[in-house]
Amino acid sequence: MFTPKKMFLTKGVGAHKDKLASFELALRNAGIEKHNLVMVSSILPPNCQIVQKEKGESMLYAGQIVFCVMARSETNEPNRLISAAIGVASPSDGNNYGYLSEHHAFGEIAKKTGEYAEDLAASMLATTLGIEFDANKAWEEREQIYKASGHIFRTTNICQSAEGNKDGLWTTVIAVAVFCDYSLCKDAIAPVIKDEPQNNTGNYNNKGFGKSNGTA
Repeated sequence: MFTPKKMFLTKGVGAHKDKLASFELALRNAGIEKHNLVMVSSILPPNCQIVQKEKGESMLYAGQIVFCVMARSETNEPNRLISAAIGVASPSDGNNYGYLSEHHAFGEIAKKTGEYAEDLAASMLATTLGIEFDANKAWEEREQIYKASGHIFRTTNICQSAEGNKDGLWTTVIAVAVFCDYSLCKDAIAPVIKDEPQNNTGNYNNKGFGKSNGTA
């Protein structure tokens, strides 16, 4: 019943002997460990402004339920290269929605993982806007086609990469799009739930399924 008006991007890395603790350290490195994070799918809401991390963080408080799109990769193999990225594609018309994409990989440098995520978000947005493109062309070429169409305003990405800890500790990398500054939807109507009348057996009558007689 509400829509985020702002979003910020962040990333982090952590290493620990325990997998969960490694993830916690990555959250701390990203500055979002104080929130109850809920992962959602990848739509950038209409008129959602991308703000600096510091500004976005100031709008959140400890313990708050915070919605986000997260890419995550982890390993306990020494020196194994891991990466995680979020791609962003926003339309020129702010009244339309954009796309966020998450991508995680092994053996890829940050630039490649980040560009892949950005490409994915831009391609998804392009298909919804009816922009024709050749999927076999390199990202750099398609990026120019997308922006030349006048329908896609901005594409970007954020990526975190790391090599697995040399001593075999769990290493976790995350990239996150964090939603903040929520507003109620203008046309949202909260559902009204009424208690069903009970019969003398103490069981609810289920409309459409006959009356309950209190027996199994």
